[in-house]
Amino acid sequence: MKFTIREIDHVVIRVADLEAMTHFYCSVLGCKVEKEQRDIGLIQLRAGRSLIDLLATGGPIDRADSGVPGAGRNMDHFCLRVDPFDGNALRAHLSAQGVEVGELGRRYGADGYGPSLYLFDPEHNMVELKGPPEAAHVV
Repeated sequence: MKFTIREIDHVVIRVADLEAMTHFYCSVLGCKVEKEQRDIGLIQLRAGRSLIDLLATGGPIDRADSGVPGAGRNMDHFCLRVDPFDGNALRAHLSAQGVEVGELGRRYGADGYGPSLYLFDPEHNMVELKGPPEAAHVV
């Protein structure tokens, strides 16, 4: 399947102190809180057309294989917006290339909710491929 990368949709940073990091990115760098999901330890910040997600280490959705907080493994994953997006075709294409493919699902990104597919690069970094938004939320 041929597809084109449009842009980085979002990055997810693992953080030990959610409040301090939110304060830094908002007060120092000028981001704005867009979406809070404190029950899962996630705050999503608007950074221009993209998002910076702050993910609490040790929280419900922090990956156990991401390592000890503060040990230099602070990136949970990054997300690329791709066109076109056909989850089944992408999964087949990636699997045929020997890529470890994760969950296909509906997730929130810089343009709102839409389809996405997780995969892992050769060094087991998680990458998310994101499709178009469900509704016109484009910033």
